[in-house]
Amino acid sequence: MNRLSQVRIVLVGTTHPGNIGATARAMKNMGLRDLALVSPKVFPSGEATARASGADDVLAGARVCRDLQEAIGDCALVVGASARLRTISWPQLDPRECAQQLCAKKAKTAILFGREHSGLTNEELERCHFLLHIPCDPTFSSLNVAAAVQIVAYELFLAAREQTPADTTGPALATADEMESFYGHLERTLYDLRFLHERKTGPSVMRRLRRIFNRSVLEKKEIHLLRGILTAVQLRIRTQT
Repeated sequence: MNRLSQVRIVLVGTTHPGNIGATARAMKNMGLRDLALVSPKVFPSGEATARASGADDVLAGARVCRDLQEAIGDCALVVGASARLRTISWPQLDPRECAQQLCAKKAKTAILFGREHSGLTNEELERCHFLLHIPCDPTFSSLNVAAAVQIVAYELFLAAREQTPADTTGPALATADEMESFYGHLERTLYDLRFLHERKTGPSVMRRLRRIFNRSVLEKKEIHLLRGILTAVQLRIRTQT
């Protein structure tokens, strides 16, 4: 299996269509083809096509998505790129570590790149298993989104060339859609148990629980087990009320 075929580049809220075209060019140079665009300001665009410089097939195949969930729903690993290190405790990787991790797993992967001026929101990063940070000179840390994609794509290209068949074995991981369904089930159960009893506290608790489970990178079988437990708890609650 070509590991690069399992990697999706996701641009979130891109303002400048030229960055979309330059991203397509960077991707094609490094053997990546799967591009998703979440609520781009302008697309399609002649400027995007011009900046793609021949990567028209990548642009033509790009999916425009209404929201982030649509872009990552079938992916089992989600990585969020951030220009700054966050105080929230996500596992953090540099581009080389990220490429090595992703190429060692048998899972469809999405790598998220945020808005030109503000990046990804904390809510969007909560959907990620890892935070990807590209170290830069601290006196001038202003990396263009397409340049960031080029750096990450290059490291993926190198890591994929060194991949062996044994590197891609292992159990199937839960997809983002399955994880979202689990989180909804978990939240409903916690309200049924009255562990969550005020709407103002629920979101902060669920945010922490997301980090715990995302760090674990759950398998499909593990999700089925956890949801079976939640269903049993809900049935017990109903018989006691």
